[in-house]
Parts: sequence; structure tokens; C-alpha cells
Amino acid sequence: MVAIFFLTLILSAYATEVIGIHALFGAFMAGAIMPENAKFRTLFIDKVEDVALVLLLPLFFVFTGLRTQIGLLNDGHLWMTAGFIILTAVTGKFIGSALTARFVGINWKESLTIGALMNTRGLMELIVLNIGYDLGVLSPEIFAMLVIMALFTTFMTGPALDFINFIFKSKKSDEEMHDGHDSKYRVLLSFDKPESGSTLLKLAHDFTNKMNGNKSITAMNIAPVDEMHAYDIDEYEDAQFKNVIETSHDLKLEVTTLFKASTDIQNDLAGISNKGNYDLLLIMLGKSMYEGSLLGRLLGFTTKIINPEKLLNTVKGKGNIFNNSPFDDFTLQILDKTQIPVGIMVEKDFKSADKVFVPIFNLSDFYLLEYAKRLINNNNSQIIILDAAGQIRHNIEVKELIRSIEQVAPNHITLYNEKKIEKEFLNSQDLMLVSSKSWKNLIDSKSLWLSDIPSTLIISNP
Repeated sequence: MVAIFFLTLILSAYATEVIGIHALFGAFMAGAIMPENAKFRTLFIDKVEDVALVLLLPLFFVFTGLRTQIGLLNDGHLWMTAGFIILTAVTGKFIGSALTARFVGINWKESLTIGALMNTRGLMELIVLNIGYDLGVLSPEIFAMLVIMALFTTFMTGPALDFINFIFKSKKSDEEMHDGHDSKYRVLLSFDKPESGSTLLKLAHDFTNKMNGNKSITAMNIAPVDEMHAYDIDEYEDAQFKNVIETSHDLKLEVTTLFKASTDIQNDLAGISNKGNYDLLLIMLGKSMYEGSLLGRLLGFTTKIINPEKLLNTVKGKGNIFNNSPFDDFTLQILDKTQIPVGIMVEKDFKSADKVFVPIFNLSDFYLLEYAKRLINNNNSQIIILDAAGQIRHNIEVKELIRSIEQVAPNHITLYNEKKIEKEFLNSQDLMLVSSKSWKNLIDSKSLWLSDIPSTLIISNP
């Protein structure tokens, strides 16, 4: 099948070249007439994309560079002409596109962004210039000027977008702003696999079930942009959110879906979390295939050296270059960049948080009781608290918090008094709430009962 397409491509390009039209247009037409079948296109793109991007595209740029004789622009008049061409190009596309967008009602930030993106010439400009040069329409001097213009307008795109964002950084978009008096409890759940989204949605439901109109749940899927192509994004999005939508219908829960193709998932996820005024971010715990092995430790060591952010955190004292973290690299970056509480789910056939175990190992774990309170209020959960260090009975604030919960929902909190945590007890629980610090200590100490824990939500407070 791929061989037939290549043959069609070559014949189409040759035919347009013979009749006096550039071979590029024949190649384009060959692509345009291909079947719309997503599987076929995915197969073909997977076969040719790497070769085209790694080999053929660089060769085209080399070819164009070899034809560009910048030395011909050897006097001030020619450079003034080149500058005028650049000014005209920027005025025509950047300013023209921005003003047009503003005229139809788009705000200034988005209008200028459209102008900056439209101003980018890039590959297609160079193709057209080469066609004109081959036909003798462009002289070598004009060709060089136009190539410089194409490169200049392409290179200015990044700095222009950064400058636009800098100017408007104090103005948030409508999607990122929420009324300061809005008391809604906002949960953002981010997932990579459809079944993970369904699990996190059930958990979000348990935290917010009885809040009626005072809650907002957003299910987000951020996918690597290199795993999809423009023609199948809608199909991919539908497949990713299918389980989430079905679960939301079963739970009679209103959910906002958010899909984004990204080249930097960690930064995009952290940015959306921080700017969206969310109260809690829920994610699934990832796990490296090399975790616990010598190779895994070596990989962890080398990536900390190579990754400048990790190395900087080590220098600042925020991390240890030899430290073996209980979290995967993706989760660590999210925790480092996110400014809101993060719940990291370790899933073991989670259905509902009806019975919840909350181990309290030190004073810094007391914030877990607020989440336990939320589960009681919204899901009638039965909470069992392990006071491992005997801190609760000596802390007046915590005792008052527990008393206030019992006044509203009596018989929903029990203190676990057994010195040994039995396997049968852990198996009877639906969920364990634990702080990120205590989770790390449990992993480091290789606690025997970790193998028997139920689904676990590791909560990190910034």
C-alpha cells in the first residue's frame, strides 16, 4: 500500500513538472486525493515522517542556503532595499492580520498573537522563492533579499509571542479568571489513559457529591503532539474522553472536558493548574519500567545531571542528586511546578471511597483531616485514623476539628488503636489518604504492609 502511494506521488510530481507546474504541486495533489481513512494515513505518516523531517527537509534548507548569495548585497542601497522588503512584509501580514482580527472583535492579545503567527513565512515561502528563482522571475540579489526576509520573519515569531505575553501577562483570559467571590470547590483531574480518567472522576465525585452548584470538575487530557496528526485529533479526543463521559452520566455529574495537544506536558499541566484557580489537582501515579533496578537508579542519576532544572534544584538544596524518589519523573516535575494541592492516585480497583484509612505519622499530616472531612460531608465515608505518634490526643486544634466533624456527622470517625496493621484490615478499606512526606518515609522504610494497601491518594500541599 505504501509502495503504491509512493508511486502515485512520484508520477503526480513528474506530471506537474512536465506540464510546466512545479513538482511540489503534484506532490501536494497526491496527498490531497489519498483516502480519508485514519488508519491508512497513520500508517503512511509513520513510514515517511521521520525520513522526511530528518533527511529530506534539512536537505531542502541546505539546497536553498547554497543558492543564497548574501555576498551580492554589497552596498548600502541593496541593504536598504532588503530592509524595506522586511518592513513591507511585516506590515502586510503582522499588522494587517492583527488589525483585521481586532476589527472582527477579538481582543488585542489574541489579535497580536494571530498577527505574529501569520507573519511567519518559513518553509512555504522558501519553496515559492525557489520556484521563482528557477523560472528566472527573481534575480540572485532579490532572491537573497527575500530569503533573508523569510528567515527574519520566521525567527521573530518566538520573541514576538514572548513580548506579547509579557505585555498582557497581568490580564488573564476569561477561561483563566474566576470571580474572587466565587466559593466553588474546583477540581482538575488530568489523565493519560481513558480508564484513569474514569477512576479519577469517581474520586472527584466522592469529594464533591453533595455540593450541588458549588463545585466545578474539569477532566483534562494533554496528549503528546507527536503522537497525533491534524486529521485524527477529533477521533483521538473522543476516544480519550469516552470513559469519562460515560462515568459522568452514571454518576449524574456535570463535567467540563479539556483537551490539549502539547510539546511540553508538564509545563502545560502546571500552567493550567496554577492559572485556573483550582483547589485540587488529581493525577495518577506513573511508574517507570526500570523502577527499583540498577538501570533505573543509573537512569535517575544521569537524568538529574542532564536536566538543568533538577541540577538547579539540587544546588539550591531542594533535591538530592543521589536520592531515590518514590515518585516517577513526571510526577516530580508536576509537584515541583504546581502551586495548588495535588492528589496522586495509586489505583487498585477503586470503586468508591466508602471506607477510608488515614494514617497520621506526624504533625505535618494533620491537613489530611480536611480531606477526610470533605469525604464525610459529601460521600458519608467512614474514616479510620491511625494516630501513629500519639499526636492527636495532645493537639487541641485537631481534637476540635474531629469534634466539629462528629457534631455534623456522628459515628463517621474512628481511631485505630491496634499497634500492628493487619492485612485483613487494609483489605477491608477502599482508600488510604496519606501525605506525600509520609508516603516517602513508608517507601524508604520498606514497610511490610505497603503490599496490602488499598487504592491510595497521596496528597501534597504546596
